[in-house]
Amino acid sequence: MDPSDQNPLTIHLVTTTNSPEFTHLTESLTRSSIIGLDAEWKPVRGHQSTFPTVALLQLACQLRPQFGSDSAESLVFLLDLSLIRLSSIWKLLKEVFASPDILKLGFRFKQDLVYLSSTFCSQGCDPGFHKVEPYLDITSIYHFLQHKQRGRKIPKETKSLATICNEVLGISLSKELQCSDWSHRPLTEEQKAYAAIDAHCLLEIFNVFRANVSKEGEFYNNVMELQSSNIISHGLKEILERFDAGDALIRTRFSEALNIIQATVASEDSHRIARGERVVSITSSINTLPMDELLLNIVRRFGEKIVLGESDRKPKAFRKKGKKRSSIVTCREKLLGNICDWQGPPPWDFSLGGDGCPKFLCDVMVEGLAKHLRCVGIDAAIPYSKKPESRELIDQARKEHRVLLTRDAKLLRFQYLIKNQIYRVKSLLKNEQLLEVIETFKLQISEDQLMSRCTKCNGRFIQKPLSTEEAVEAAKGFQKIPDCLFNKNLEFWQCMDCNQLYWEEQLRIASLPRSSSSFHYQRKREV
Repeated sequence: MDPSDQNPLTIHLVTTTNSPEFTHLTESLTRSSIIGLDAEWKPVRGHQSTFPTVALLQLACQLRPQFGSDSAESLVFLLDLSLIRLSSIWKLLKEVFASPDILKLGFRFKQDLVYLSSTFCSQGCDPGFHKVEPYLDITSIYHFLQHKQRGRKIPKETKSLATICNEVLGISLSKELQCSDWSHRPLTEEQKAYAAIDAHCLLEIFNVFRANVSKEGEFYNNVMELQSSNIISHGLKEILERFDAGDALIRTRFSEALNIIQATVASEDSHRIARGERVVSITSSINTLPMDELLLNIVRRFGEKIVLGESDRKPKAFRKKGKKRSSIVTCREKLLGNICDWQGPPPWDFSLGGDGCPKFLCDVMVEGLAKHLRCVGIDAAIPYSKKPESRELIDQARKEHRVLLTRDAKLLRFQYLIKNQIYRVKSLLKNEQLLEVIETFKLQISEDQLMSRCTKCNGRFIQKPLSTEEAVEAAKGFQKIPDCLFNKNLEFWQCMDCNQLYWEEQLRIASLPRSSSSFHYQRKREV
């Protein structure tokens, strides 16, 4: 399931402080108790003496519900730091990062903060950012949820954000665009959507965490604690005293009363602003309301802070090992430059005793490319094991007369072992990788080839399509066909190797120009 298939996010691209989007951002921050933070920059190749320049800062704001509403609205603001004058937003961001009324969520955000601080310092905003508080890392949330689920303490394994999203939210978070050039303008719609989802998923994971904590009654065990809160009125205390502390009615009435109080405070603040008075919290000039007691308890128990020291503000120095190492690196770069381009002929060529049928082996770095190749009828295998050694990949490619596709430059050093059997894919996106391979190896794709292979195992489909009745019979005890397909008069295909059934969805007529930046093909969807 792709995040983009969910309810569409409201995304605002902020390119100047004079825009309506920036005004909307400042207003949204006053109504937010929780924000998700993320940053994007142009990928760094090799070691550099300076930090990367942050090109985009994402702020996902979860707005407090309006009076009378139970749902909280979420907005994502993309701050284009390559276009905005950084000195004009430095103070606002500094106050947001340090505001005690806003919980900041992030995924290993310390590195982002280091790069962000360096970017602002380079534009004259010195000092840069040095602190984010209160802060809660998504990895900490993940470990808490895993501990509660398994009932025992588990080791803190390093998990990617995509893995956490998959396990906590049940969605597949694509990271294809992570290494795209974020300094190039204009940003593509895909980049904007990717950046927004990356920040918004932090809010979604936190909401699961908060619901999990609240469900266990962690903050309802002692309602008398809530009575001591500054925001509870005398009338609310009387309501609390009238009922049993464990009654669910108290929780409901307390929640309703809290909303009323917050709305009253907001109303009073708006009248003060109308009279020309400035509403200022203790440590920030942002007009934000205090956190509610439940969120405040989460911050007290799980909250962290990020503080940058002097050592964090300087890129790590790498020791030079003299001219010898420099010459080795130079020679290696020249070697890679010579062998990155395919020089053929491929192992399936008739001149080498091959059968003329293209065959590839996609390593773990381009495993997604294998499915795309299978969709257009190309034989594309994957390694036997999940974490194969280099020699295992080479042996498999040699035995099966395949070209090994990879993005790992280190594998190219084995070029002398299997001449013309390794190709380093340059593109990052799977569609572009597919086109690159088709054009590099001059592959001829016919309409009959499209979706002739199983995307699951690389096996061939049976030649004759199955009717619905035949498909139901073939699927017995193996696969369930959705009832909604029975009245569509569809044809089914079955893999001869793994028996997986597919059905055809007439989306587009197959069209594949030999040299084109985009193409469409007919899809058969896996049941």
